[in-house]
Amino acid sequence: MTTHAEKITAWIDAHFDEEVAFLQKVVQQPTDTPPGNNAPHAELVAQLLQAYGWQAEKHAVPADQVEAYGMQSITNLIVRRPYAEGGPTVALNAHGDVVPPGDNWTYPPYGGQIDGGYMYGRATAVSKGDFATYVFAARALEALGIALKGQLELHFTYDEEFGGLLGPGWLLEQNLTKPDFVIAAGFSYGIVTAHNACLQLEITVHGKSGHGSMPETGHDALQAANKILNAIYGQLPELKKIKSKVAGIDSPTMLVGRIDGGTNTNVVPGKVVMKMDRRMIPEEDPVAVEAQVRALIEDAVSGEPGIRVEIRRLLLSHALRPLPGSEQLVASLQKNAQAILGETIPAVGTPLYADARLYGERGIPAVLYGAGPRTVPESNAKKADERLALDDLRKASKIVALTLLDFLAEK
Repeated sequence: MTTHAEKITAWIDAHFDEEVAFLQKVVQQPTDTPPGNNAPHAELVAQLLQAYGWQAEKHAVPADQVEAYGMQSITNLIVRRPYAEGGPTVALNAHGDVVPPGDNWTYPPYGGQIDGGYMYGRATAVSKGDFATYVFAARALEALGIALKGQLELHFTYDEEFGGLLGPGWLLEQNLTKPDFVIAAGFSYGIVTAHNACLQLEITVHGKSGHGSMPETGHDALQAANKILNAIYGQLPELKKIKSKVAGIDSPTMLVGRIDGGTNTNVVPGKVVMKMDRRMIPEEDPVAVEAQVRALIEDAVSGEPGIRVEIRRLLLSHALRPLPGSEQLVASLQKNAQAILGETIPAVGTPLYADARLYGERGIPAVLYGAGPRTVPESNAKKADERLALDDLRKASKIVALTLLDFLAEK
């Protein structure tokens, strides 16, 4: 007698060409963020889902909020699949926004080209690949035709690269959803149960411009900025001494990722703007860390004549920590991965940060799992020639579908 699990895996095998074609269409619609004009992609996904008889709710974030955020358009999607009463609501979340492709591609970044068993293109691995994983896992579950209870939700959101506040954060804030469990987009064989927090600051150093032949007539903002840089990078040895107890996470990090300033070669720089990133391990207190970083910056230029510093928070992303219920997700995913992959996959932390934390902040147990290789670097995620092994997509779709069966099948 054929089991439910065997039927699910057979369905995914039989529909895999369709899944690959779906992913190609999702990849071929650009969603570079910035600039972040992502509503057209949501419209495309909603149309594709209509072909399966699914209605995607379109939740457009008000334009003034989006523009103030630094993006152009955001329409988040919720697909609700209600079953019989008495079961949990399980949500699957993947984000459709991507970093711009950059240079040095040997395949078209939005081509979805297949070569040697891989699909190449921006976001094939992070995280448009899991649009396909989650849609086809859900379809495989429903194709069984068995009694299900609870509700399945698909959340497709569009601002993870900017912090997620107008993606899952906005859906939760508007009380549009409150699932009991969440599986968010993953990027390797492992299950992520915890991730770092992230503080990003914009530091504006104000001085006074002056002619390059008479630098004493100005106040050099770049010299002052250099003192701040030295203070920031001087802290790195101390940060390396701080160790997390979470497997997969090491120490806090801090860097300045962008510097803009000055007006011309022969002019004393009157203004310099720097953007910095401070990653916090789960054990750190974000409020205390932000206070420490601000003090570090201000102290570096304290007493410098004619120099004024403004510090603006760009992002404060909290850490993801395991919540009661997370262990149920981990146990099911590991059991099903063992059946499909023939190996035990680990449950670990990651130094990255992701949208899953926004569910965690609301007390909703969340883990990250989806299509990807054994290690993130293998996928070229966020680099040239990002790619996804089609066999990994097939396996992840089966594992997620079997996990949905564990949670939503009537016992």
